[in-house]
Amino acid sequence: MNDTSFNERKEAAEKAKRAMLEKFRAKPAVDPAQAAARAEQARAREAKRAAAEEKRKARIESEKLARIIAAQEAAEAAAAEAARLAAEAEEEKRAAAERAEILAFEQKAARDLRYANRKARNK
Repeated sequence: MNDTSFNERKEAAEKAKRAMLEKFRAKPAVDPAQAAARAEQARAREAKRAAAEEKRKARIESEKLARIIAAQEAAEAAAAEAARLAAEAEEEKRAAAERAEILAFEQKAARDLRYANRKARNK
């Protein structure tokens, strides 16, 4: 079967643990200049991200204002169109009333003429 004893396995496990611990301890110390450079890069990235965010917010705000202005212009155009249609309807109503008045006058004149002709025939 297996030729390794409990103690051998235990020692192998401890040796592996020590090797892992040494691997983590063996990391070189971070160079202060390199750390400062990384921090500067991080600040630059953050400043760039913040500038991009501000630019995006400004773009969104300008688009929002453009939509509001467009909606106001559309409402004004709709109101102007409604006023124009109302004026046209009023003009058409006035013209229809005038035509009806002229027609009534012509019909009355024709009736009066027939009446006058009938009276002339009967005399």
